Amino acid sequence: MPADTRCRRPAERLRGDAGISTVELVIATPLMLLMVLLLVGFGLMVQGRSALDGAARDAARAGAMQRDYGTAGSEATRAARASAQGVCANGNVQVSTGGDWRSGGMFTVTLRCEVRGLAWLGITSGREMTSTSTAPLDTYRRTS
Repeated sequence: MPADTRCRRPAERLRGDAGISTVELVIATPLMLLMVLLLVGFGLMVQGRSALDGAARDAARAGAMQRDYGTAGSEATRAARASAQGVCANGNVQVSTGGDWRSGGMFTVTLRCEVRGLAWLGITSGREMTSTSTAPLDTYRRTS
């Protein structure tokens, strides 16, 4: 009597596929983890960009509230460093100021730093970001 494949026991029929799920899991798990880490890294980059934009906005506003340009620059630098704390990889943010310092003019602040990204995992992104913000100076402010 010939052996019919329908009459075999299930364990005998599937013996050739044994362990294939384990192989698939071993291959797929590192790829999935890599994708999750990349998504987290890109999310941190977007968050860093947003925080740097907010720090530039705060610095421009703090500088525009001052009466003279020297004080405006130092207050903008102080506000930028306070707002950008924890955003930059090395903790250092470069601040440059400019604009038209007269009644009704504009005060501009530019911030530059290397955003952390995946630095918490030891992977340096080397992504330097720049953000610029401008705030108007009060038309009726006293300068003396």
